[in-house]
Amino acid sequence: MAEQSNCAALSLMLIKIRPYLAMISLQFGYAGMYIITMLSFKSGMSHWVLVVYRHLVAVIAIAPFALVFERKVRPKLTLSVFLKVAMLGLLEPVIDQNLYYVGMTYTSATFTAAMVNALPALTFIMAIAFRMERVNLKKKPGLAKVIGTLITLCGAMVMTLYKGPIVNIFGSHDMNVHSSSSASGGAQHWVAGTVMLLLSVVGWSAFFIVQSITLKEYPAELSLTALICVMGTVEGGIVALIMERNNMSAWIVGFDSRLFAAVYSGVVCSGIAYYVQGFVNKIRGPVFVTAFSPLSMIITAILGAIVLGELVHLGTLIGATIVVTGLYSVVWGKSKDENLVTGGGKAQELPEVWEDVSRPGNFVDDVINGHPGKQNFAMKHLHPEEP
Repeated sequence: MAEQSNCAALSLMLIKIRPYLAMISLQFGYAGMYIITMLSFKSGMSHWVLVVYRHLVAVIAIAPFALVFERKVRPKLTLSVFLKVAMLGLLEPVIDQNLYYVGMTYTSATFTAAMVNALPALTFIMAIAFRMERVNLKKKPGLAKVIGTLITLCGAMVMTLYKGPIVNIFGSHDMNVHSSSSASGGAQHWVAGTVMLLLSVVGWSAFFIVQSITLKEYPAELSLTALICVMGTVEGGIVALIMERNNMSAWIVGFDSRLFAAVYSGVVCSGIAYYVQGFVNKIRGPVFVTAFSPLSMIITAILGAIVLGELVHLGTLIGATIVVTGLYSVVWGKSKDENLVTGGGKAQELPEVWEDVSRPGNFVDDVINGHPGKQNFAMKHLHPEEP
């Protein structure tokens, strides 16, 4: 009996930390993407083409799993869902990633990772606007979220307006000073790149909000991921054909860093990331999904200095420190909240645990075996207040 109790406690603990482990693992994947894509750009890769190839690879990687595991539980693709998918394909694959890649080439991989730290604050603001997040200024958690958001935005402004002197990290190489300056394109390009990165983060935040809304109408994460990647390939392909109409050789890639960047970012940062983010988004909300971005900044800063020989500027370090301080004020306030307010005005309780996958009739089995009724029962068990 005691052994069963210990196993149940261990299983419960693993279920509770699973969303944290999933999001932390994604940050390592994103950090690798920052470095690999920067190397591909230095090899002549077009960011317009990379977006297309990235999502084409993601479709090939994720579609078979969606077809097999969700064949009996996949909802009907209505016009409303299709329009939302088209919007998702435009927001993240086309707008966000292209602005993101241009901003990266104008600044650096480390700076880009630091700027992404503004993502949770912007997502929090949008979540409030769409009534997905509750704020009570009379209580400490609500006040902490608002103050943290303002601090985060101030940190992003510091990184935008103040570049500062170069900070020698891990013994930066003098030979790379010229290449780093060229990548930034001077002070004018640095500001332009920063603005593009901010707009990219806005698009990314909007993507999480629309994804959260879409999942309520189309609760099939794998299928939704595949559809987003298909739309991203089509919409991104149209944009790339227009932008690279005088340079068709940009579509040719060899067995080098350009191909590796497309495969890696497609499988890890589009296919796997869209699915994991969608799954965690559905049970924890968009603010939780975006709360782990500072980890990728730390990893990228280390890899950028070692692999790319990037030179970090003082303004980046100061701004990033301010952003992280504000971010964890938001996270603290978020952790103290018990409920999120959805757009329909209902209280959506934040589940403390995921369904126990070790017992018979769990969610995974229901999906594979096609028993949505059990899935609905499980969700009602997690949210007994919902009709």
